[in-house]
Amino acid sequence: VVVSPQEPSLYTVKAVIILDNDGDRLFAKYYDDTYPSVKEQKAFEKNIFNKTHRTDSEIALLEGLTVVYKSSIDLYFYVIGSSHENELMLTAVLNCLFDSLSQMLRYDGSWGGTQAPGGH
Repeated sequence: VVVSPQEPSLYTVKAVIILDNDGDRLFAKYYDDTYPSVKEQKAFEKNIFNKTHRTDSEIALLEGLTVVYKSSIDLYFYVIGSSHENELMLTAVLNCLFDSLSQMLRYDGSWGGTQAPGGH
C-alpha cells in the first residue's frame, strides 16, 4: 500500500469555537461545510464540550476531527482540524487566538473584565 502525503492546504483550520462554562456558543466560525447547518454545529459544540470540559488534556479526536482546546476560568477555546492535521499547527493557532484575546481584554488571570494597571 502506497500512502501519499496530504497536499498542503490553506484550510488547516476547520473551525474556531469559544464556549461558555455551560457549553453555550459565544463565538463560532466554521471554514468548511463539515457541519453545514446551525443545528449540526450546535450539536457538535455540545458534544465537544461534554467530552472536554472535565479533562486536563489539550487534544482530542472526536467525530473524525482533531480538536485542540484550552480553558480559562469559565471560557473554553477550541480549534478544529481534520484527523490528519498536525496538532502543533492547530495548537499554534489556538495559542495565538488565546494570547490575542488576552491582550485585547488586558487579561490579568481572570475573565471578569479587570483591567491591567494603567488600562483605560
